[in-house]
Amino acid sequence: MPGYELINKEEYLECRDVLKKSKTFFRMGFNPFRKGIFKVDTFEKKFSKHLNSKYALGVTSGTAALRVAIASLNLKPGDEIITSAFTFVATVEAIIESRCKPICINIDESLNIDPKELEKKITKKTKAVIVVHMLGVPAKMDDILKICKNKKIKVIEDTAWGCGGKYGNKFLGTIGDIGTFSFDHAKAITTGEGGMIVFKSKKTFLNAKAWHDHGHENNPKFPRWEDTRKSSGFNFRMTEMQGAVGLAQLKKLNYIVKKQKMNHDLIWNKIKSIPGISRRKYPTGSKISADALIIFVKNNDIAKKCRLELLKQGISTKILPEAYSWHFAGLWSHIKELYKKNFKNSLKESEKILKKSVSIPIFVKMKKSQINAIKKSLIKAVS
Repeated sequence: MPGYELINKEEYLECRDVLKKSKTFFRMGFNPFRKGIFKVDTFEKKFSKHLNSKYALGVTSGTAALRVAIASLNLKPGDEIITSAFTFVATVEAIIESRCKPICINIDESLNIDPKELEKKITKKTKAVIVVHMLGVPAKMDDILKICKNKKIKVIEDTAWGCGGKYGNKFLGTIGDIGTFSFDHAKAITTGEGGMIVFKSKKTFLNAKAWHDHGHENNPKFPRWEDTRKSSGFNFRMTEMQGAVGLAQLKKLNYIVKKQKMNHDLIWNKIKSIPGISRRKYPTGSKISADALIIFVKNNDIAKKCRLELLKQGISTKILPEAYSWHFAGLWSHIKELYKKNFKNSLKESEKILKKSVSIPIFVKMKKSQINAIKKSLIKAVS
């Protein structure tokens, strides 16, 4: 989560181009005033090149990225979309906003979708799966893709926490049909808010590009006020200021992931010998973005003690155990489209895993004293 740690003159210089030269915050048009400066368009191209993807589309947030991704598939009201029981509430909100039906299923000890559960939950109404690479660890994509390919089900990767991570030799977000990313303040790279979508299919990309812009096809044969359109849409356009900050942050992504992984390994090597502690499972072929290090302890009481001891040392936890209710579908009784009779009982296996989990955030700028304090805190808590 260190994008904000590295905000410096590079972001300022990119924004200065917009403020002093183009003076245009809108992502398209107004060409006579722009002096050739198109920050969002450039950010999209460079992000796509970095991930070795074919097409990329900047949007206003990670939530918007999910909503636009679903819209690009032209699903029908009532179509089912399966996703993880452990994710941020936005994943399910995007499904509901698309008038599809969310189906949340159990996780395994990778804290991502359990492929065995996925196979059980697919019905004739299942049209897509949103795979969440939760807190920087890849889901078991080989198994998931095999299941979905056989059933002709589209795969969207929610890569909000996995930007820069890989599964095998492919970047997360580029393995399924569509990948979505978040650039909020707590993500690997940040534009404050903002998000990105990457696509394999040109047709799906063009669907998304039009839908995120009120249906505008941006037909070069017509001025914008006479532009062609084939469907309705909404406004999820990224601004030029977001694109400017994104360009500066993207240049730092490789360094961020490298430092996160280094600090992740330093912490784990310090604490792995503590009795009563184990680590979440990393699928074969994983190259984590190391957003957080999640450990398992004996029970929820000890998980809470870990947080309290870490707080005494000036170190927090991330999502687990403190923000558990915002990230576990079994507790979302406020979402009537999701929460039905016996719904929570169906996710008991996920709840059991999450209640014994402690998530330690990873930063770029971590001191040796902080890592030692983590060890000291955990020893005290589990003993």
